Amino acid sequence: MNKELVIVIDFGGQYNQLVARRVRECNVYCEIYSYKTDLDKIRAMNPRGIILTGGPNSCYEENAATCPPELFSLGIPVLGLCYGAQLMSLVLGGEVRRAALKEYGKTEVHVDNTTPLFAGVTADTVCWMSHNDYIARMAPGFRVIAATANCPVAAAECPEQKLYAIQFHPEVLHTVEGSKILYNFVRGICGCCGDWSMDSFVEESIKAIRNKVGGGRVLLALSGGVDSSVAAGLLSRAIGRQLTCVFVDHGLLRKNEGDEVEAIFGEKGQFDLRFVRINAQERYYDRLAGVTEPEEKRKIIGEEFIRVFEDEARKIGAVDFLAQGTIYPDVVESGLGGESAVIKSHHNVGGLPDYVNFREIIEPLRNLFKDEVRKVGLELGIPESLVLRQPFPGPGLGVRIVGEVTAEKVKIVQEADAIYREEIAQAGLDREINQYFAALTNMRSVGVMGDERTYDYAIALRAVKTVDFMTAEAADIPFAVLQKIMSRIINEVKGVNRVFYDLTSKPPGTIEFE
Repeated sequence: MNKELVIVIDFGGQYNQLVARRVRECNVYCEIYSYKTDLDKIRAMNPRGIILTGGPNSCYEENAATCPPELFSLGIPVLGLCYGAQLMSLVLGGEVRRAALKEYGKTEVHVDNTTPLFAGVTADTVCWMSHNDYIARMAPGFRVIAATANCPVAAAECPEQKLYAIQFHPEVLHTVEGSKILYNFVRGICGCCGDWSMDSFVEESIKAIRNKVGGGRVLLALSGGVDSSVAAGLLSRAIGRQLTCVFVDHGLLRKNEGDEVEAIFGEKGQFDLRFVRINAQERYYDRLAGVTEPEEKRKIIGEEFIRVFEDEARKIGAVDFLAQGTIYPDVVESGLGGESAVIKSHHNVGGLPDYVNFREIIEPLRNLFKDEVRKVGLELGIPESLVLRQPFPGPGLGVRIVGEVTAEKVKIVQEADAIYREEIAQAGLDREINQYFAALTNMRSVGVMGDERTYDYAIALRAVKTVDFMTAEAADIPFAVLQKIMSRIINEVKGVNRVFYDLTSKPPGTIEFE
């Protein structure tokens, strides 16, 4: 399909996938490329606009990520964000220095809203700053269009060359009018009309899957979560019973979830596919015995997934492709989405062993964020009860149990989580909170229950509100609801004598615990 294209050039920041997400909200297709991408390749793609992302380093350091000056003379509008803004200034003859006062967090910015980039933006708006350096001298031809109390060049422009530099991050939700700024750039300055939508994604993906698979057979790692379920629906629409969904019950699922998954995807379910359930609880518990390091747990769980699938593939016969429900946040947090630093490995990305006994891996949702995946699911006709269900990590409760994983600990967190989810739904908060779950900390402390001393575990409750799962804020759950949840968990779950509520946002934390 011929699409308008805006490309994001990745300099290693953690919001880079989110920049692409915001561009897509403008109904403009967007792809991400490393800063190492050859200029001729960029020119050949004929993008309508280019966005330079943030990055963790200083652009004036030796061996810092950079770009050729010719990038800015292609006649294509370029928007630099944070590191990208500083790099644009430095490459074009300006000066960047270490700031005496760094800026981090929500900051009031005064903008010149007569310029096209800030059209319709409030003159004094709140933006998200995250930088140690600043533009000490603008490049020739640029003028200041935004400033803060500590940052004299919060934004600059050279409209004659269609070049724009922003020191803050318009892509994060903390920047109140960030979406409007990016819309102004993509739809206004770049002149994109916005012809990309999720319905065209479904159509094109089905065609691509059919062309790639042909008459081959596909094995899908089905967890029953949103991502793998939508992947199953998409593959089922494309190739029907050429798809075999293997559901591995690794003993790390939520309470009763194994039976629920089988009811939805099994022979009596609504999907045209082959379904196999494998009960491998003991196999996983044996492999995880004594393991406490989060990355090691993820990699063990990921490798066991592949080994189980290989075993099942031998029973099924010839299997040509392995399909996975990998999505954008999996990729960026595994450090595989360009130049970003590793936050954590995902079982279906960074946790894969080097050798996989399949011809090729199919990841039809790899370029989508969670809310886009949900839109695809609804477009495919998958019931809302499944599409809008709570996200669940690939390694399951293995990363919601801090420290060693045992059958006893799994039972504790399953029961606590079931109570938590039940009470959140009873309070009518289940559609207001985007993700909530109970996790088992590795902390044990003294308590008193029934006039007797206890020495038991603490449960941590997590609940966040988010749009894209790249940034998130702790949900404001009424205290009375939290009190009821606490009381039920302590009284009904053996081995727990304390309950905490996690107030941490993302960043600096992650949504999951490990």
